Amino acid sequence: MQRKLKVIFRRLYSKFGPQHWWPAENSFEVIIGAILTQGTNWLNVEKAIARLKAKKVLRPEKLYRMSPAKISALIKSAGYHNIKARRIKEFLKFFFEVYKGDLKKMSQANPRQLRKLLLSVNGIGPETADSILLYALNKPVFVVDAYTKRIFSRHGLIKEEADYAQVQDIFMRNLKNSVKMFNEYHALLVRLGKDYCRKQDPKCVICPLHGQ
Repeated sequence: MQRKLKVIFRRLYSKFGPQHWWPAENSFEVIIGAILTQGTNWLNVEKAIARLKAKKVLRPEKLYRMSPAKISALIKSAGYHNIKARRIKEFLKFFFEVYKGDLKKMSQANPRQLRKLLLSVNGIGPETADSILLYALNKPVFVVDAYTKRIFSRHGLIKEEADYAQVQDIFMRNLKNSVKMFNEYHALLVRLGKDYCRKQDPKCVICPLHGQ
């Protein structure tokens, strides 16, 4: 498996190059983006982020003081805006109660303990928690998403019914424990899933991993 993972990475990197993911100006923007991207595509998230920036409220203190209704009105493009507004408020409540709204303090927490705490926040599941850990706080945790599962199940490397922890364990055990590697690998899989290994009408014949 270790060899297969390395071959897949090399092929994808050769095809797509560095992905420069996560696109954000700062860590807090990454966190909000991770919550907003649940159940929608990044294009919709970008619109919501841009709206928050335009209103100059994409800051911990600003959003913390805002009502869910006001946040919801600004993030409509991200879909499920009422639910996501509440989730943002739940995260901020946790962030200020536990870390006093200090990202540096949060980043100094033990990754395993922090992950447990994040998962205890209403609306934050494994993928969102790990996205926050990897992309916002630079912790070496591999993020698993629908693209990862689809690609690896189609190539017979995992079972279709494999759960999040099982898939994540494959990467964590067989790759170098590196923020840079986990970041780039996940981003390349997202690119492959969007452009080739699509849910419907996949482009298997011209896929960079064809024959792999």
